[in-house]
Amino acid sequence: MPNTGSSNLPLSVVLIAKNAERHLPRCLESVRNIASEIIVVHNDCSDDTVKIAQDFGAKTVEEDWLGFRDQKNVALNHAAQPWILSLDSDEEVSPELLKSIIEFIQADAPEYTGAFFPRKVWFMGRWITHGSWYPDHSLRLLRNGKGRWTGGVIHEKLEVDGAVKKLKGDLLHYPYQNMKDQLIKMAGYSDLYLEQQLEKGRHWSAIGTFLRSIWYFIRAYFIQLGFLDGYPGLYIAWGGAFSTFLKHSRLYEHRHHTEFPEHND
Repeated sequence: MPNTGSSNLPLSVVLIAKNAERHLPRCLESVRNIASEIIVVHNDCSDDTVKIAQDFGAKTVEEDWLGFRDQKNVALNHAAQPWILSLDSDEEVSPELLKSIIEFIQADAPEYTGAFFPRKVWFMGRWITHGSWYPDHSLRLLRNGKGRWTGGVIHEKLEVDGAVKKLKGDLLHYPYQNMKDQLIKMAGYSDLYLEQQLEKGRHWSAIGTFLRSIWYFIRAYFIQLGFLDGYPGLYIAWGGAFSTFLKHSRLYEHRHHTEFPEHND
């Protein structure tokens, strides 16, 4: 399935992947008719990720894991086209967003160096359209050489030099196979958050941990209208509050002796 259509834009689609065979075909299929090149930077794959990418005509680059920020910058460095669209392997460009991207790149307005758009998550059998998960505006489209991924070990973000435009249409996101998968990833992010807090020399606060957790639920469920998403909206707000409580509590755990006491006969 090479990218040889006449509708191709001066666009490089870049992404990073590890054991992404579940989602990668959907991601690449959504952009294969507009990208002049697709670049997949992969690491430690034990499934068909690389084969799938190559079947779509992608250039595959093996790179030792450097962390999300630096790995995504490696992908940017391999792009050769004037415009770059940076995606995750579990994302899909919706038809409406695809149309907006085509129009934006064809217009090539000199005042813009990038574009952003809302990202919508599929979870518990429905699209989440309120609360803390939506619209989750994501800057992913940029002129080549005009931006880099920045940030820490978590919450990396793309920053560009110049003005950006908001495009219509959603970037569709499929981050969790089920609730168990979501909980496993929550625990993994708490590891990364602890690493970040230790690097910054942060100290644990009981009242801060409590208030941040309560505020997350109030903001997500009431202020951001999470209740309009039904039970999934309640779960997301409550789960986000617990995730906040967990990741801040990890600092408490680290600051105290957590090994089992020695056994005394």
